[in-house]
Amino acid sequence: MKRILEIAADSIQSAVYAEEGGADRIELCENLVQGGVTPSAGKVRLAKRLLKIPVFVLIRPRKADFLYSGMEFELMLEDIRIARKLGADGIVSGVLTADGSVDLTRTEKLVQASWPMPFTFHRAIDMCRDPLMATRQLAELGVKRILTSGQKPAAPAGEDLIRRLVDMAGDNIRIMAGGGLKPNNLSTLIRIPELKEFHASARHQVKTKMEFFGRTTMGEEPVEEEFRWEEVSQRIVREMRKELDGR
Repeated sequence: MKRILEIAADSIQSAVYAEEGGADRIELCENLVQGGVTPSAGKVRLAKRLLKIPVFVLIRPRKADFLYSGMEFELMLEDIRIARKLGADGIVSGVLTADGSVDLTRTEKLVQASWPMPFTFHRAIDMCRDPLMATRQLAELGVKRILTSGQKPAAPAGEDLIRRLVDMAGDNIRIMAGGGLKPNNLSTLIRIPELKEFHASARHQVKTKMEFFGRTTMGEEPVEEEFRWEEVSQRIVREMRKELDGR
């Protein structure tokens, strides 16, 4: 089975670069600097128009934790309905309870709202008290895959837990490794034979072409931060593709 490379993209340009570099799938979102939140309807529509590879849509109403209010949860359900109408190929989301367990009731509602699109439980698993139990529970709910760094800042450091999760998952649910993956650190995880899906942002910094920088800032960042950003690098995606393909 071919190893799958999913790239997180928070702009249409990044999504296009990812496809051109050899990505198999896009996780479309906004604001990767804060872990990613739900993308706009326009972004989903245009991504589906321009890309040939599947587009999975992140459903996350805000940054920070995964314990959501009733209003936030209703927004998540509405965003899933919109994503389906726009032709999304999959949904990426997750909800926890205050004690660090998977919120089974709400997650099941998200899975049901997503059907027939496949549902990925994202790195909320890395905030779970018991990720092994969570994996069993998510498989029973019909979740198709789990994205995890092995509860470490970067997935290669979480190799031990990822191995345990892969062994436990078997054919019931897919485990996808993600978090800090780069072309030069994939080899650790490639050694896990059953691990077939990998997730990365593959970004590099881009600087503005503006010559006049204005006299104020638009937000709370230092002025220099408002004239540079990060987007997907075709080169990095291409190098990751070669590593995963063993070339």
